[in-house]
Amino acid sequence: MIKLLGRVPKTVCIAVSGGVDSMAALNFLSNNGKRKVIALYFNHDTDHGHEAECFVKEYCKEKSIPLVTGKVTRDIEKGESKEAYWREERYKFFESWYTEGSFSDDMTHLNLTHIWMRIPIVTCHHLDDAVETWVFTSLHGKSRLIPYKRGVFLRPFLMSRKEDLFQWCTKNGVPYISDPSNDKTDYMRNFIRHELLPKALVVNPGLHKVVKKRIHKNFLNIIDTV
Repeated sequence: MIKLLGRVPKTVCIAVSGGVDSMAALNFLSNNGKRKVIALYFNHDTDHGHEAECFVKEYCKEKSIPLVTGKVTRDIEKGESKEAYWREERYKFFESWYTEGSFSDDMTHLNLTHIWMRIPIVTCHHLDDAVETWVFTSLHGKSRLIPYKRGVFLRPFLMSRKEDLFQWCTKNGVPYISDPSNDKTDYMRNFIRHELLPKALVVNPGLHKVVKKRIHKNFLNIIDTV
């Protein structure tokens, strides 16, 4: 079952890749029609990126969900990590679309221009992502949790497992598209997910519970300081 951390505002943007995680999150948040949801898609200029963009456009058109798309704005530098390059370009797009006038014509009916600076961007990071990040950063000497909130970004799905998102898509007939690069272990995140994490769970089968408790504790600390 999908569990939300915190209260999701009535109007949100949501970062969508076309994968099972973001499609489940998009459908979940827009499912009952009580929220105004704007989808944001970033094309990494790969074969899958172009295919996924077409898929997301078709889904959003069918569901009448406003969509804003972006793409890379520079070439990758020599010796630069692809993961770091894509992440930097992706977040640059997410943050830059906040400039006034970035609303497309098909979004004018939403009457958002007067509140544009207050619309958070939801990312679909879930508990499994948080565990991978915690393991990765721990191995570099300083364990770190994916924050519930950072600037304009909000991560309400941190208490849900990836399996919960799969089940939501299966139960509700939500389509998604798989990125074949997710299976390539030459990317560090994938190496941790496919090679390292299964061994870490042998050492501590309750690792997800450990990280979940830390996330919840941090969230309560945020609430207390507001």
